[in-house]
Amino acid sequence: MNSAASPALALLNARLLDPATGRIETGGAFVENGVIVEAGAKVTQANVGARTQAIDCAGDIVCPGLIDMRAFVGEPGATHRETIASASAAAAAGGVTTIVATPDANPPVDAAATVDYLMRRAREKSRVRLLPSAALTKGLAGLEIAEIGLLREAGAVAFSNGARSVGSAQVMRRALTYARDFGVLVIHLAQDADLAGAGVMNEGEFASRLGLPGVPPEAEAILLDRDMRLVRLTLGADANGARYHAALVTCGMSLAVIAQAKAQGLPVTCATSINHLTLNETDVGDYRTFLKIAPPLRSEDERLGLVEALASGLIDVIVSDHDPQDVEAKRVPFSEAEYGAVGLETMLAAGLRLVHAGQVSLGRLIGAMTLRPAEILGLPQGRLAKGAPADLIRFDPDEPFVVDAAKLRSRSKNTPFDEARLQGVVKTTMVGGRIVGP
Repeated sequence: MNSAASPALALLNARLLDPATGRIETGGAFVENGVIVEAGAKVTQANVGARTQAIDCAGDIVCPGLIDMRAFVGEPGATHRETIASASAAAAAGGVTTIVATPDANPPVDAAATVDYLMRRAREKSRVRLLPSAALTKGLAGLEIAEIGLLREAGAVAFSNGARSVGSAQVMRRALTYARDFGVLVIHLAQDADLAGAGVMNEGEFASRLGLPGVPPEAEAILLDRDMRLVRLTLGADANGARYHAALVTCGMSLAVIAQAKAQGLPVTCATSINHLTLNETDVGDYRTFLKIAPPLRSEDERLGLVEALASGLIDVIVSDHDPQDVEAKRVPFSEAEYGAVGLETMLAAGLRLVHAGQVSLGRLIGAMTLRPAEILGLPQGRLAKGAPADLIRFDPDEPFVVDAAKLRSRSKNTPFDEARLQGVVKTTMVGGRIVGP
């Protein structure tokens, strides 16, 4: 992404949504040299000057750009599925201004040189900010801890084992201890591989009717509970422990584990995906492989529990879990299809389903996609405040559209929302004061 200074620009006649308060006020945002100079009612055409480029937002929402903490970008080694250029184009179209790339590359992001490669490629090819997360274990194999200190110095913003869980409690304990000592964030996807077995969707009546092996929610909750106990073991005399972020929580048992950990004061946060918030296992329908994801879509009761946890603040973050797969990997029998769905471009509009249904406030939804991930990652973005980076989006939350997979910017088209009727059109995406999309 080009970091050159940006010209003065004003977004006028907008409804400004501040994720720090959840409040909406009429006004504008004036940006210059990549930062927000002023935001509020006093930003008007008369006050910004004749030489400032002005955009009349006509009552649309203006808020910080979305920060996606979990997205696969395809580089290095999987450019047939996605590239940094195509992922960033999809992000810009969907209002995502910062992507945290997962380390599931080929080779995995477990060396400082690979982190450096990703950062250089992002500067050259990405429309948005791309931040690499590094492998928690070497080769993502879960056997030996990666060089956490060197990877942090190279620019990794967090440490993750990607789509794999660390099965060994001893390795995980050591990783958390090192993470505590280096002050870095661990993002872990909890799923007991032995208990999940050959399951391909949520265990229950619907899976049985389809004749497909299931994955019990316990496979997630048991390993998550183990991780909370390991985090507790890292607490020192000063009560500081390893910062742990659950990459995806998808069931009520996991929510109970997180709630208990937070009540005990552990430095723990969690996310869920937009897919788990807005879809359930019955959407798989007649073996729709675009809805084969990991962890699997749960029951409707579990989905509603996730929505309630988001509304209450128990769930901190919403992610796209963007995982592009090409046609050959999805146009096969369900049990043989690869896991994953694209989501960068539809995350906001899908989330607005919850707002229009009255289940979650707009402020809470946007906060879980902007300010909260910024706080967890220690980023200055995600704020509508003077001096904050001018990463902003303008969108109409009510404008309807039909998802056309063929028109998605992502290189792969495996969207679970193909032909879905959604509301929420992004009209302007700004990164560092420069308009980069849609």
